[in-house]
Amino acid sequence: MHHFEFYGIPISFHPDEAEVKRIFYANSKKFHPDFHTLASEAEQEQVLEMASRNNEAFKILSDPDKRMRYILEIHDLLGDETNQVALPQAFLMDMMDINEALIELEFDFDATKYEATVSQVDTLAEELEKSIASSLSNPLEGPDLQATLIFVRNFYLKKRYLLRIKENLRKFASA
Repeated sequence: MHHFEFYGIPISFHPDEAEVKRIFYANSKKFHPDFHTLASEAEQEQVLEMASRNNEAFKILSDPDKRMRYILEIHDLLGDETNQVALPQAFLMDMMDINEALIELEFDFDATKYEATVSQVDTLAEELEKSIASSLSNPLEGPDLQATLIFVRNFYLKKRYLLRIKENLRKFASA
Protein backbone atom coordinates (compact mmCIF):
# COMPACT_ATOMS: atom_id res chain seq x y z
CA MET A 1 0.00 0.00 0.00
CA HIS A 2 1.46 3.35 -1.00
CA HIS A 3 1.11 6.57 1.02
CA PHE A 4 -1.82 7.91 -0.99
CA GLU A 5 -3.78 4.72 -0.30
CA PHE A 6 -2.74 4.84 3.36
CA TYR A 7 -4.22 8.35 3.58
CA GLY A 8 -7.22 7.41 1.43
CA ILE A 9 -6.62 10.18 -1.10
CA PRO A 10 -6.14 10.04 -4.88
CA ILE A 11 -2.63 10.13 -6.33
CA SER A 12 -1.97 13.75 -7.23
CA PHE A 13 0.94 16.12 -7.66
CA HIS A 14 -1.21 18.70 -5.83
CA PRO A 15 -3.20 16.96 -3.09
CA ASP A 16 -5.33 19.07 -0.78
CA GLU A 17 -2.71 20.18 1.77
CA ALA A 18 -5.31 20.80 4.48
CA GLU A 19 -6.69 17.28 3.98
CA VAL A 20 -3.20 15.76 4.17
CA LYS A 21 -2.58 17.60 7.47
CA ARG A 22 -5.99 16.61 8.82
CA ILE A 23 -5.36 12.93 8.06
CA PHE A 24 -1.84 13.13 9.51
CA TYR A 25 -3.10 14.57 12.80
CA ALA A 26 -5.98 12.09 12.99
CA ASN A 27 -3.58 9.20 12.36
CA SER A 28 -1.09 10.64 14.86
CA LYS A 29 -3.74 10.49 17.54
CA LYS A 30 -5.03 7.09 16.40
CA PHE A 31 -1.56 5.50 16.35
CA HIS A 32 0.01 7.32 19.32
CA PRO A 33 1.72 4.74 21.55
CA ASP A 34 0.36 6.37 24.73
CA PHE A 35 -3.17 5.36 23.72
CA HIS A 36 -2.17 1.71 23.37
CA THR A 37 -0.25 1.02 26.59
CA LEU A 38 -2.65 -1.74 27.62
CA ALA A 39 -2.52 -3.49 24.24
CA SER A 40 -0.52 -6.65 23.67
CA GLU A 41 3.13 -6.39 22.72
CA ALA A 42 2.29 -7.37 19.13
CA GLU A 43 -0.42 -4.70 18.93
CA GLN A 44 1.94 -2.08 20.40
CA GLU A 45 4.52 -3.02 17.80
CA GLN A 46 1.93 -2.67 15.04
CA VAL A 47 0.86 0.74 16.39
CA LEU A 48 4.48 1.91 16.36
CA GLU A 49 4.82 0.69 12.79
CA MET A 50 1.67 2.56 11.77
CA ALA A 51 2.87 5.72 13.55
CA SER A 52 6.16 5.51 11.66
CA ARG A 53 4.31 4.95 8.41
CA ASN A 54 2.09 7.95 9.11
CA ASN A 55 5.15 10.16 9.74
CA GLU A 56 6.84 8.94 6.55
CA ALA A 57 3.67 9.46 4.50
CA PHE A 58 3.26 13.00 5.79
CA LYS A 59 6.92 13.82 5.16
CA ILE A 60 6.59 12.74 1.53
CA LEU A 61 3.08 13.96 0.75
CA SER A 62 3.66 17.42 2.21
CA ASP A 63 6.85 18.10 0.19
CA PRO A 64 6.29 18.78 -3.54
CA ASP A 65 9.67 17.41 -4.69
CA LYS A 66 9.51 14.29 -2.51
CA ARG A 67 5.90 13.76 -3.59
CA MET A 68 6.85 14.03 -7.28
CA ARG A 69 9.65 11.53 -6.86
CA TYR A 70 7.33 9.20 -4.93
CA ILE A 71 4.64 9.29 -7.63
CA LEU A 72 7.24 8.53 -10.29
CA GLU A 73 8.50 5.62 -8.17
CA ILE A 74 4.95 4.29 -7.73
CA HIS A 75 4.70 4.14 -11.53
CA ASP A 76 8.17 2.55 -11.88
CA LEU A 77 9.49 5.53 -13.83
CA LEU A 78 12.29 6.48 -11.51
CA GLY A 79 14.97 4.15 -10.35
CA ASP A 80 18.63 4.87 -10.14
CA GLU A 81 18.86 8.41 -11.53
CA THR A 82 22.16 7.59 -13.22
CA ASN A 83 20.51 4.84 -15.29
CA GLN A 84 17.66 6.86 -16.75
CA VAL A 85 16.61 7.36 -20.32
CA ALA A 86 18.74 10.10 -21.83
CA LEU A 87 17.49 13.63 -21.41
CA PRO A 88 16.82 15.70 -24.53
CA GLN A 89 19.95 16.61 -26.46
CA ALA A 90 19.22 20.36 -26.37
CA PHE A 91 19.07 20.31 -22.57
CA LEU A 92 22.29 18.32 -22.33
CA MET A 93 24.03 20.77 -24.67
CA ASP A 94 22.93 23.66 -22.43
CA MET A 95 24.29 21.76 -19.42
CA MET A 96 27.57 21.10 -21.20
CA ASP A 97 27.97 24.84 -21.85
CA ILE A 98 27.21 25.64 -18.22
CA ASN A 99 29.59 22.96 -16.94
CA GLU A 100 32.33 24.37 -19.17
CA ALA A 101 31.64 27.81 -17.70
CA LEU A 102 31.94 26.31 -14.20
CA ILE A 103 35.30 24.79 -15.07
CA GLU A 104 36.50 28.13 -16.42
CA LEU A 105 35.34 29.88 -13.24
CA GLU A 106 37.17 27.33 -11.15
CA PHE A 107 40.48 28.01 -12.89
CA ASP A 108 40.05 31.73 -13.50
CA PHE A 109 37.22 33.32 -11.52
CA ASP A 110 35.56 36.26 -13.22
CA ALA A 111 32.66 37.96 -11.43
CA THR A 112 30.98 38.96 -14.70
CA LYS A 113 31.10 35.39 -16.05
CA TYR A 114 29.87 34.11 -12.70
CA GLU A 115 26.84 36.43 -12.77
CA ALA A 116 26.12 35.50 -16.41
CA THR A 117 26.23 31.79 -15.54
CA VAL A 118 23.95 32.27 -12.52
CA SER A 119 21.53 34.22 -14.72
CA GLN A 120 21.60 31.51 -17.39
CA VAL A 121 20.87 28.78 -14.82
CA ASP A 122 18.08 30.84 -13.23
CA THR A 123 16.50 31.43 -16.64
CA LEU A 124 16.63 27.72 -17.47
CA ALA A 125 15.08 26.87 -14.09
CA GLU A 126 12.26 29.40 -14.60
CA GLU A 127 11.52 28.08 -18.11
CA LEU A 128 11.53 24.54 -16.76
CA GLU A 129 9.02 25.42 -14.01
CA LYS A 130 6.72 27.15 -16.51
CA SER A 131 6.83 24.15 -18.85
CA ILE A 132 5.49 21.76 -16.22
CA ALA A 133 2.75 23.77 -14.50
CA SER A 134 -0.18 22.51 -16.59
CA SER A 135 0.98 18.88 -16.50
CA LEU A 136 1.13 18.88 -12.71
CA SER A 137 -2.44 20.12 -12.44
CA ASN A 138 -3.86 17.40 -14.70
CA PRO A 139 -5.55 14.43 -13.02
CA LEU A 140 -3.36 11.34 -12.97
CA GLU A 141 -5.64 9.16 -15.03
CA GLY A 142 -6.77 8.58 -18.57
CA PRO A 143 -5.11 7.63 -21.83
CA ASP A 144 -2.42 10.32 -21.58
CA LEU A 145 -1.24 9.23 -18.12
CA GLN A 146 1.97 7.54 -19.28
CA ALA A 147 2.95 10.47 -21.50
CA THR A 148 2.26 12.92 -18.66
CA LEU A 149 4.33 10.87 -16.22
CA ILE A 150 7.27 10.63 -18.64
CA PHE A 151 7.11 14.40 -19.17
CA VAL A 152 7.11 14.89 -15.38
CA ARG A 153 10.00 12.43 -14.99
CA ASN A 154 12.07 14.40 -17.51
CA PHE A 155 11.20 17.61 -15.65
CA TYR A 156 12.23 16.02 -12.36
CA LEU A 157 15.58 14.84 -13.74
CA LYS A 158 16.29 18.21 -15.35
CA LYS A 159 15.41 19.97 -12.11
CA ARG A 160 17.78 17.69 -10.15
CA TYR A 161 20.52 18.45 -12.66
CA LEU A 162 19.99 22.20 -12.32
CA LEU A 163 19.98 21.94 -8.53
CA ARG A 164 23.40 20.26 -8.63
CA ILE A 165 24.70 23.06 -10.84
CA LYS A 166 23.27 25.67 -8.46
CA GLU A 167 25.07 23.94 -5.59
CA ASN A 168 28.32 24.17 -7.55
CA LEU A 169 27.68 27.86 -8.23
CA ARG A 170 27.10 28.54 -4.51
CA LYS A 171 30.68 27.39 -3.86
CA PHE A 172 31.88 30.42 -5.81
CA ALA A 173 29.56 32.77 -3.93
CA SER A 174 31.03 31.73 -0.58
CA ALA A 175 34.63 31.95 -1.78
